[in-house]
Amino acid sequence: MSFKVDVRRRMGYTNISARFEAQGRLTALFGPSGSGKTSILNMIAGLTAPDIGVIRVDGQVLFDSEARINVAPEKRRLGYVFQDARLFPHRRVRANLLYGHDLASAAERWISLEDAVEFLGIGHLLERWPLTLSGGEAQRVAIGRALLRAPRFLLMDEPLASLDGARRLEIMGVIERIRDELKLPILYVSHDRGEIDRLATSVIRLGES
Repeated sequence: MSFKVDVRRRMGYTNISARFEAQGRLTALFGPSGSGKTSILNMIAGLTAPDIGVIRVDGQVLFDSEARINVAPEKRRLGYVFQDARLFPHRRVRANLLYGHDLASAAERWISLEDAVEFLGIGHLLERWPLTLSGGEAQRVAIGRALLRAPRFLLMDEPLASLDGARRLEIMGVIERIRDELKLPILYVSHDRGEIDRLATSVIRLGES
């Protein structure tokens, strides 16, 4: 899957811009805080619109300022995993997972609830409330919800940042399996060089002149 991103947006006193093409299995957007990594992911997700530019994924135009194309976020067929899991606190784990499943059309689904649960090893968590989960457990559930959305690709924004050392290693293993076994393309944001060295198959450096 190919990604072509050429965007600019003024945010407060800061100009956010990125221009890159990528085809790696896991492409890391790497750079210091303030370099616009999360903002770029949000533009690709459709949560923020660039002021000017083009976003194209696998040949499909998701945004084109000149042509006035801006595909709605729910139609971009992507899964987004945030730094904080952002689970619905009023829904048990099963219901959180089914939220992603129910957003996908039957024709687009490529993984079942049962297969996602087995892949992530979260069967024992299904009746738990999010507030009772550890950070690593919550992130596994968040990843499961994103997979059940039937995405063509994943966006991951610092998914390990809030985890302790042992949990970081566990979730890195999950991400490697998504990359290698599911072969789902990932755009991955981090400022941690160790994560990038282990996970990325290609790296886009932001914030460099």
